[in-house]
Amino acid sequence: MTKTSQIRTNDRTIVVGVGLKTESLSEIKENLLELEELVAAAGGEIVGSVIQTLPQWNPATLIGTGKVEEIKEMVLDSGAKYVVIDHQLSGVQARNLRESIGVQVLDRNQLILDIFALRAQTFEGKLQVELAQLLDQMPRMVDAWMGSLSRQGGGIGTRGPGESALENDRRRVRERVSLIKKKLEGVRKNRAQHRSSRRRHEIPSFALIGYTNSGKSSLLNRLTGSQVMAKNQVFATLDPTTRKIFLPSGPPAVVTDTVGFIRKLPTQLIEAFKATLEESAEADVLLHVVDISSPNMARQIEVVDQLIEEFKWTNKKIIHVFNKLDKASPEKQFQVRQFPRVFVSALTGQGLDQLKQLMADAVNELQTDVQLYFPRREEYKIFDLDRETRILRKEAASEGTVCYAQLTPALLSRWKEYLVK
Repeated sequence: MTKTSQIRTNDRTIVVGVGLKTESLSEIKENLLELEELVAAAGGEIVGSVIQTLPQWNPATLIGTGKVEEIKEMVLDSGAKYVVIDHQLSGVQARNLRESIGVQVLDRNQLILDIFALRAQTFEGKLQVELAQLLDQMPRMVDAWMGSLSRQGGGIGTRGPGESALENDRRRVRERVSLIKKKLEGVRKNRAQHRSSRRRHEIPSFALIGYTNSGKSSLLNRLTGSQVMAKNQVFATLDPTTRKIFLPSGPPAVVTDTVGFIRKLPTQLIEAFKATLEESAEADVLLHVVDISSPNMARQIEVVDQLIEEFKWTNKKIIHVFNKLDKASPEKQFQVRQFPRVFVSALTGQGLDQLKQLMADAVNELQTDVQLYFPRREEYKIFDLDRETRILRKEAASEGTVCYAQLTPALLSRWKEYLVK
């Protein structure tokens, strides 16, 4: 699989926060702290950090030449092997920085893709990450090649071989991208078949979405009694996992855990993980899991809300689940403005009953109120009905029993002969 220059365990790393003078310094610092978390998730050891605000980006190196020299000194003093910049770099900028500073320079996108490459366990996950890396690599290849060609002066006889080598590289990458997309299309069709089977049987579906490391996998385990891997680290889950859940009333439902979101999620990842994101797109109800203990809670909610809008999920029913209540101060609950909402701790189980009730209520909203009449000789079937849905009340009739219940479209079809017109 294609790899970016991967930071290995304990690789000494310097992080660089950057922004324009139009941005607030506190936001740039906040973003830098998140970058430090990402470096730690990739296995790196932070040995220095620096911030620069600029009136405009430097086309050659993104940051100013004085700051490049300062970082070079920091690298020499600390023995750092990597510099990670909290912004996307062009191929030319990355090459110029690498040559000036003398060590590998990664940008935010490459770092995130690096973490995804580390986390990918399944065949599908590895394919998705490779596709994202190739899509990220293509424009950088052109940029870097063109930069080196322009240095040759572009004279007759100097450009041809370079251009053909570039074209060969690009063609190989395009062919590999095409092959991976075909394989992932097969995965997507397979998932679509599973979803249509669930829809045919009218099994209500929930999708856990939220900022990375908000506790979605732990919550899935608590809700469904499963043993999905849950770790206190960013992007612990890449592959969607679907499990059955039994709610206080109504039919069984399914819950799907999905990949976490992050600020400036690379567009290449969104493209590569389309099949995974469709699991959320097709869910009946979204559970937006928020880490209420995070000092950046409001910002993380904002990022997820923006992505919900971008993915056109705004028409879906959303339940806001404020997780990690055991780690948060009581005052944090008063900062919450979202509804419907519930406060839970996947660690202790606190609030899980309220969450399940909210989920059951959401399922009930998908159902239709009906009356069913069972003649005396078929009253035994009321027991089967009670197992499939909630019977609101029963009334004795002269020759049988009338039941008032809520049915999904599939249950309406199954019990249609008993429906009171």
